[in-house]
Order: sequence, then structure tokens, then C-alpha cells
Amino acid sequence: MRVGVLALQGDFSKHVEVLRSLGVEVQEVRKPEELTMCEGLIIPGGESTVMFKQMQFIDMSKHLVAFAKQKPVFGTCAGLILMAKNIQESPLQPLQLLDVTIERNAFGRQVESFQAFVPLELTPEHVKVFPAFFIRAPRIRAHGPHVRVLATFEEEPILIQQGHHLGASFHPELTTDPVIHQYFLELIKKNHA
Repeated sequence: MRVGVLALQGDFSKHVEVLRSLGVEVQEVRKPEELTMCEGLIIPGGESTVMFKQMQFIDMSKHLVAFAKQKPVFGTCAGLILMAKNIQESPLQPLQLLDVTIERNAFGRQVESFQAFVPLELTPEHVKVFPAFFIRAPRIRAHGPHVRVLATFEEEPILIQQGHHLGASFHPELTTDPVIHQYFLELIKKNHA
């Protein structure tokens, strides 16, 4: 199994490290044609406006949407913003892979970054506390009926799943616990089967 990490901007190298530590072959994706080599894709955190402009410049967006119809995508922080259906007060036209409305940077500015220990419920049998890092994190202000909430912070959704796609407001790649990446790999395996 080869998993892609969108490597245009942001903290993609941390996701690459986590995946490699789990024994996964990784493809850093910088061109649309590199998506064809991947069974799933992670869109990392970073600057969503910059990432969006780069994707437009290399004609990545329509290829990514086509990819997502067949294969799982996991967006963290800026990646979640790009996967959303709507972004409040923003001219960006997101990919509309997740039925959510997002408010950018709503957990505070860079200097207000923080870590919180949140309950994570990947399955009813698998509930644990996870150390979530929030860095200029977006808030999920609304979500559709087909969106499943896997983790909350102060009663707000911060980790969601819709079909074979995942989205996180926080940065799971900055912890030593790879459980969320492992969960995404399971989604990829199920989808591939």
C-alpha cells in the first residue's frame, strides 16, 4: 500500500514520518499524475490560502476531487479547510469532500496554540484520551447528517469521518501516538478490498 501526502506546503514531512514509522510506503504528491500511484491521500496543515493557490496553479483540484470519489482522503487543519463544503467569510472554493462548514483560525492565532487531551472514539469499543495540538485551528461550525463525530473538544467536533474521508481540526502528526493515522490506514485497506 502506498499513501500519498500532499507536499505543496505545510507540515507534510511530519505525516511522512508517521506513515514511514508504521511501515507504509509514502508518495510525496506535488503533481496531479502522482495521485495515480496512491491508495489514499493526506492533506496536511499549513496555510490553506497558499495551498489552494498552489493547487489551482498546477491544476490539482479537479484531479484531487476525482481521486476522492474512489479513494480515502484525510485532511488535518488546513487540509480540513480545503476538504470542507463551506468556509465562512472566505473567497476560497473548497473541494467539498466533507459536508461541513468551517471557520478558519477560530481557535486563535499562532501565539494562542495549545494542547488538549480529548476523548477519541474511533469505534464504540475503542475509546481513549488523545493529546491534540491546536495551531491556528479551524472550528467545525456545522455538519451534515452523514458526518460522524469521532472526537470533540468543549462539545465541538474536532475529528470527523464521512464515508472513507477523515478531517481533523488539530495536528495528530505532532504526537507520538499514531492511532489516528492507523485508523486512516484501515479505511484505506477496507476501501481497497
